Amino acid sequence: MLLTLLIAFFSLIALMIIHEFGHFIIAKKFGVKVEEFGIGYPPRIIGKQFGETFYSINLIPLGAFVKIMGEETGIDDYRSFSNLPIWKRILIVLGGVIAFWVAAIIIFSVLFSIGANVPVGDQNISGVTSVHVQVMQVEKNSPAQISGIKTGDTLVSIKNSAVQITIRNISDFQNFIQANKGTPVTIALQRQGKSVSVDLVPRILYPANEGSVGVELERMATIIQKYPWYQAPVQGLIFTWKVTLTSLQGVGGLFVNLFRGKGVPAGAELAGPIGITIFLANAASYGPGFFLYFIGSIAVLVAIFNLFPIPALDGGKLVFLIIEKVMKKPVPVKWEQIITVVCFAILIIISIFVTIRFDIPRLINFWKAGL
Repeated sequence: MLLTLLIAFFSLIALMIIHEFGHFIIAKKFGVKVEEFGIGYPPRIIGKQFGETFYSINLIPLGAFVKIMGEETGIDDYRSFSNLPIWKRILIVLGGVIAFWVAAIIIFSVLFSIGANVPVGDQNISGVTSVHVQVMQVEKNSPAQISGIKTGDTLVSIKNSAVQITIRNISDFQNFIQANKGTPVTIALQRQGKSVSVDLVPRILYPANEGSVGVELERMATIIQKYPWYQAPVQGLIFTWKVTLTSLQGVGGLFVNLFRGKGVPAGAELAGPIGITIFLANAASYGPGFFLYFIGSIAVLVAIFNLFPIPALDGGKLVFLIIEKVMKKPVPVKWEQIITVVCFAILIIISIFVTIRFDIPRLINFWKAGL
């Protein structure tokens, strides 16, 4: 459990580093002086100067930052951000957002090279035909463990001395076991492309939350087919576009509902960094395919979020540049800084509220479930 949390956490940090690297690389391309590239936020733990840029690792592991000369305050220097033409400054500002989409394309390209399954429960899913019941966890000293059932096995069929059924849903397995407690049964499995058969006797008495057999099951559907390596990048690009359109529709629907006073749509969940980390950790438990699917989708969503016209985000910086282009002069630095600080403070307050109200309970439940 702790390992999956760490993997999820550092995956999010990696996305933030990629975002800042997008700003960094375009600024370098245009000859702007980059004073510092930092992972995490100060206080500083360690750092080293390479060329004109100082690279640092900092104590607060909540993202990354890039310090570009003249971005926050106007500096009269030929290598200053503020002295660049508008179009170059716009590209530097958009560099982080573009980096998110590039990361999503790469992630989805890898995804299409391995395929992906998602949990769908026992409901019927239109258009999905490749569905199977998979073992997600095997309890210690349970009939399942003793018989040799392993995490990742796919249940194919189950039989007793009189009848055999094909397992298409979790309920098929549960109902058969319920009717055959204390009776020997044989379970046919698929394990890494090979057929395996095990014999066991479902328990009549068993520890709480374990069941007669001692397995945790999930019904999985294949939503991403595996493609040859040379086709995977094309599919990754197409899929990134589809996810972007779907995300835009979802975000648009959210704002329409809020504008009409309907509140957050049913099924939608508010989450901060901790909540997203927990979602990622849960996704990791279903295998690398679903994990990549989830983090690629997050990359697209965060790219869209960063384009919101909020001064503390890239979209807000873009608004200031557009105003400068229209008005033929920049917004006074003092006013830009005040507006940015106020908006940043509001975002922090909202983030703290979401963390306390939604994320901390999620973390407690996640931790209890893993004990």
